Amino acid sequence: MATVHLRIGDLVWGKLGRYPPWPGKVVSPPKDLKKPRGKKCFFVKFFGTEDHAWIKVEQLKPYHPHKEEMIKINKGKRFQQAVDAVEEYLKKAKGKDQSHSDDKSKSDKGRKAAKPMKIIEEDDEDAFKGGSSDKEQTDSDPEPSSVQRLVAGTVSGFKWDSSPVKDDPHFHHFLLSQSEKPASSMEPITKRLKIIEEDTRSTSIQAADSTAINGSITPTDKRIGFLGLGLMGSGVVSNLLKMGHVVTVWNRTAEKCDLFIQEGARLGRTPAEVVSMCDITFSCVSDPKAARDLVLGPSGVLQGIRPGKCYVEMSTVDPETITELSQVITSRGGRFLEAPVSGSQQLSNDGMLVIVAAGDRSVYEDCSSCFQAMGKTSFFIGEAGNAARMMLILNMVQGSFMATIAEGLTLAQATGQSQQTFLDILCQGQMASTFVDQKCQNILQGNFKPDYYLKHIQKDLRLAISMGDSVNHPTPMAAAANEVYKRAKALDQSDNDMSAVYRAYIH
Repeated sequence: MATVHLRIGDLVWGKLGRYPPWPGKVVSPPKDLKKPRGKKCFFVKFFGTEDHAWIKVEQLKPYHPHKEEMIKINKGKRFQQAVDAVEEYLKKAKGKDQSHSDDKSKSDKGRKAAKPMKIIEEDDEDAFKGGSSDKEQTDSDPEPSSVQRLVAGTVSGFKWDSSPVKDDPHFHHFLLSQSEKPASSMEPITKRLKIIEEDTRSTSIQAADSTAINGSITPTDKRIGFLGLGLMGSGVVSNLLKMGHVVTVWNRTAEKCDLFIQEGARLGRTPAEVVSMCDITFSCVSDPKAARDLVLGPSGVLQGIRPGKCYVEMSTVDPETITELSQVITSRGGRFLEAPVSGSQQLSNDGMLVIVAAGDRSVYEDCSSCFQAMGKTSFFIGEAGNAARMMLILNMVQGSFMATIAEGLTLAQATGQSQQTFLDILCQGQMASTFVDQKCQNILQGNFKPDYYLKHIQKDLRLAISMGDSVNHPTPMAAAANEVYKRAKALDQSDNDMSAVYRAYIH
């Protein structure tokens, strides 16, 4: 069987953990980033993302021979964008080398075909320094000099940052989501954040380029606990681990913890044990009852709270529940912060959530590296309860909007109009957004795999309506949308995506 040769600039398919094979390129690692011990591996930059990682040789395949195979088994939009980024990279590389190739064409006519090559040993430093000879280059791969030029500049929307990165003892094999602003990547976190104070005394912390700094953050040395590994929680924990945080996890269904244990997380047997082991404990569960039970129930959070322990409630619940939890936590000497998130499973996986926090400001600041790992922006908006109110309003608007879009799609069909044309026109106008495009495309494809559960958006609508009632504020639009979602639930759509509200109009 022919052996495969890997060197700087080679395009590959890399398999990392639970993620599907992804197109990438072998690149030189930052000088201070140590190679992991054990099996041979190469440092790979993944296309279409800001991720880098050490990948074991057996988890790598050459790009071109396996392209069709990989495209057949991976159909996601982000995957296709990554493949497109590879093709754009090849096009740019070919263009940059064209004039150089023309000058050498005559002298290269007698050039010999590349010989069968072997896998470079892990300790072969030349493999990472571009030490291969010109004779080993193929027509499909740019020469090392070209690769270095392209890596130093923008290619398909990313830059390779060769700045030294602090080597975390638990995750030394990861260097993920490097900042696109290398010059600032090693600055203290406080220098890389925008702090925005408004008349409402709300504060926003966001990366200087409006995206999560991720790989260039310095993870807090505080021990982090996380309770609840659902659609949102799983992505959050994954990103905390990737960024080098020490995380202890617990979930009501213990099997969900296994994957994260394999990725380096520690296991807590009960919520109380997690809180007692950690400095800051986050929770993300489904509704107010689950949030209360987690804190007040047997072996619950409250039993592990001691003076100085921090508890961060990320669940979307009503302000009354937040007030109750805040009071019981602080009565034991604990510190409390609410930090519900705006986003979806995909945004959680991508570390692109928006965090809305309220409560103890010092806890918010202690959570800075965690919020940067899981989101693109975080806001602090005052006393406990404010974040719950804000998040319910946001989700009320989103839920009502989704119901209206579903109503429009079904009305288009009922009146003999093309639903695809409706979507195409919508996405060219002022209402164009990734949300509209993705939700509508999924509806047209009959894909209702949950990205945000329908039952949860209906819960949020119900709580928002109740909040409006408490201050005598009318919410007729939300009330109408809520009825449509209730009908969808009656049609057994609770565990589907919120876009399954569409089915309430066709049954």
